[in-house]
Amino acid sequence: MKKITTCLVLFWGIIQVSGQKDSIYIEAKLSANRKTLEVNQEIVYYNHSDKDLHSVKLLNWVSAYQKRGTSLVYRKLEDRSSDLHFAKQEQLGKLLDLEIKTSSQESIPVKSMTDENLFLPLAEALRPGESIKLKLQYKMDLPDKKFTGYGTSDQLTALKYFFIVPDHFDPDNISKRNYHDIEESVNFNTYWTVNFDLPPNSFIESNLPQIQMNAFKGYLDSDPEFVIAQNGLPSIKVNVDGENTEVKFGYNLKPEEKQNLEFYLPLHLKFVKEKTGFLPRNLFISEKFRSSEDFFGNNDINFWKFRFQLFTDAEKTDLDYFGIIAKKVLDEGIIADKQTNHWFKNGLKSYLEIQYLQKFYKETKLLGSLPETRIFGVKPLKLFHASQVKLIDRYGLSYQYIMSQNLDQKIDEKFAVLSNFNVMAVSSFETGSLFNYTAQKMGYDHFDTILKDYIFKNTDKKIDPEEFLKELAEKDKNSSYLSQFLKQKNRVNFRLKNVRKEDESLSIRIGKNTDSSIPVKLETQTREGEKKYYWVETEENERTTNFVLPASEEIHKVTLNTDYIFPESKYRDNFLYAKGLFSNAKKIKFKLIKDIPNPEYNEVYISPRVRFNNTYDKFLLGVNLKNQSFFDQKFLYSFTPTYSTGTGKLTGSGAISYSFLPAESIFRSITFGVSGSYFHYDYGLAYTKTSLFSNFNFRKNPRSTVSRSIGFSYNYLERDLSPRMIANRDYKKYNLWSAGYGYSDSQMIHEKSLSLSTQGMEDFNKVTAEGFYRWEFAPKQKLSIRLFAGYFLRNDTRNNTFNYGISRVSNYSFSYNLLGESANSGLLSQQFILADGGFKSFIPGSVNQWITSFNVDSSVWKIFHVYADAGIYKNKNRPAEFIWDSGIKVRLIPDFLEIYFPIQSSLGFEPSFKDYAKRIRYTLVLNLGAVINAARRGWY
Repeated sequence: MKKITTCLVLFWGIIQVSGQKDSIYIEAKLSANRKTLEVNQEIVYYNHSDKDLHSVKLLNWVSAYQKRGTSLVYRKLEDRSSDLHFAKQEQLGKLLDLEIKTSSQESIPVKSMTDENLFLPLAEALRPGESIKLKLQYKMDLPDKKFTGYGTSDQLTALKYFFIVPDHFDPDNISKRNYHDIEESVNFNTYWTVNFDLPPNSFIESNLPQIQMNAFKGYLDSDPEFVIAQNGLPSIKVNVDGENTEVKFGYNLKPEEKQNLEFYLPLHLKFVKEKTGFLPRNLFISEKFRSSEDFFGNNDINFWKFRFQLFTDAEKTDLDYFGIIAKKVLDEGIIADKQTNHWFKNGLKSYLEIQYLQKFYKETKLLGSLPETRIFGVKPLKLFHASQVKLIDRYGLSYQYIMSQNLDQKIDEKFAVLSNFNVMAVSSFETGSLFNYTAQKMGYDHFDTILKDYIFKNTDKKIDPEEFLKELAEKDKNSSYLSQFLKQKNRVNFRLKNVRKEDESLSIRIGKNTDSSIPVKLETQTREGEKKYYWVETEENERTTNFVLPASEEIHKVTLNTDYIFPESKYRDNFLYAKGLFSNAKKIKFKLIKDIPNPEYNEVYISPRVRFNNTYDKFLLGVNLKNQSFFDQKFLYSFTPTYSTGTGKLTGSGAISYSFLPAESIFRSITFGVSGSYFHYDYGLAYTKTSLFSNFNFRKNPRSTVSRSIGFSYNYLERDLSPRMIANRDYKKYNLWSAGYGYSDSQMIHEKSLSLSTQGMEDFNKVTAEGFYRWEFAPKQKLSIRLFAGYFLRNDTRNNTFNYGISRVSNYSFSYNLLGESANSGLLSQQFILADGGFKSFIPGSVNQWITSFNVDSSVWKIFHVYADAGIYKNKNRPAEFIWDSGIKVRLIPDFLEIYFPIQSSLGFEPSFKDYAKRIRYTLVLNLGAVINAARRGWY
């Protein structure tokens, strides 16, 4: 009887749709513990390609959860999440049983149930337009929901990408397709019938229309998803222009949130429909979809016990859900391969957001109401330019930020290799800005009409977005550059060359660095603040354009592409003054704190500096002047004059550098610079250091954790010498040349690095190699191994200044951040720097010929580690010696503040020594940049 019912339901489902559309019938039973799913399934699969198919490829993506070597596990590690890697067996998902038959009850063999791709050989070729019926019976364990947002938990079961389905984006059935958890389309243009047998007191919601309790049927252009909960899930019905749309939620809503949504959802849906021309009858928003598509940057700031609110709860709901609704509507109405055409729907979502912000949040600031926060009666954030930046500027600023580091990627890069930040900044924000720029130039109504027609013509079809760009170019030739933008990194830059008065007119000369005929928006402003806008057409293969305006006496300032509307590579040359002292120039502005750059000014950041340099300089009081903002710049300078309270003398440092950032090259950046410093390194003794340096950073995939670089430097050092140092023939002046190669891979489980370097001067040449490996063998439990080798090719030095250190480093190049440069006793002398031999115990001596050492430490319990060091070294005219030590390390702040307690070493049992307290070592790294780099891993 069950089989008869199955066939009847399937038959009636098929006759309701076209014969050329696939249909899938499923009966699924969820176990009482919500862990196991038993499935009876029938698939009617058509050959939609123009070739004969000799096999059918089915996707078995639950297998992505079952072993460490899958693409899913690797991607989660790239995103700095090790939960799946360390998951227990009972938390993983896997296919337990599988039987596949044809309509004639002939069994089809399956080579392996652990593969994500199941290739089913066909006895006869499936011709174009013909169909085959497959019957499947299988049983699977569902993974824990915490890994991807899909799976099972105590309160909720979310099902998506678990049922075995044909792959519609690979009609030739040749290549394998793996699950990356990127919300890509799998099975579209399909008619579904799904019946569930659920545990008692279960409620279920889906993006499929529900025909009766626990039964769903209907046609989808997206993939089906189901949420099973122990309590009923909310929904809101909205009427737009006489048609009903039901918005269902796969999670509970707070009363205030639901009240806000009942007000905002009609506004959202009406706005989206006006732009796209359609609305689905049902929209299903899962918890995962909400978290991935909400509005970035409107969350409250929580600091310790304080909470600073940028936007009201109603505004946050409005901003969050407009983007969520817009993307969900686009997903339901447009079929696109996310791997190759991700930018189309992401860009349209940003375009719709920009339009929405222009209408309802035009003057709203990026930081919301935060700049109005008073601290001790003042509003300190008002000092920042960031407090004046508009919310709508976030699209241009985000792209500008990642592009300034040359870590942006091409718009049409495969989605799987886009970094998380580039998904937002490039795929979404840059593309959306280009759409908005084009729409503003041709007219928003004109652009929206083209978009509506394109979506309507491609209903239920897989699209090629290049066709949309071609249609834009046909209607407006000024948008023809868009297709080329997809295939290369955008480095277009417009520049105001000069503004010149000619009789009663104003001649404005505009330059561009591209041969494409891209229009540019120009704004003029009077001293009273009156603004006018003009579109300047630029010619193809012409890089300079002259634009003439009448009545020049009223114009005070000229601006290109105001409000970051076009994603340029640089905005600093878009502002000029037409009159006054700064005619054809920009004003200079001094600022106290690092800020988002204001491209209208040449900004100089002035900030106080207080440093403590042991007892040599005591406190160093000074001021730092630099031009480095929150965004990287090619030309940088930094000067820090300081006053030494210990010596009463002026000290300080300074540096100038310039970086080349080629968009397409084997190098990500090439930097040349010069620096100098003057400080004291001992009582009454100062040093002067002058350096020339260059660094070549190789290009990296922003998702990759691998970095490679080559560096060259020349250092001239001059030191004051004490009478004792003069008697020991110490070096007063010396030149150091060095070159090195560095490789690092900061991946989460297997972190490793390698460096090779050489250094020399008149009296010596040496080569050094260092390798480091850190393995996270359990959650937050790590084993670290370091190998070091140093060898003097030539050593004619007069003393041990340039020797390799065993337990202390000789800071002869003043490159280590030592708290006490020349301290031989006291707390400052106990600072440990992991360099050279890397021994933690105070083993006396240094090395003037060669040394190899091995350093290892391992987690034991929470912040407690054990460490051990061993090595062999040889000095001239002496036999080689073997040394070792061991002890306990306490990681108070990992990699920044750690304390070493030596136990046993070549010296003996060290806790028995009377001066044991003086043998305890510590590391202290005061490097904010290292903290930021560690925090941003997984984003870019």
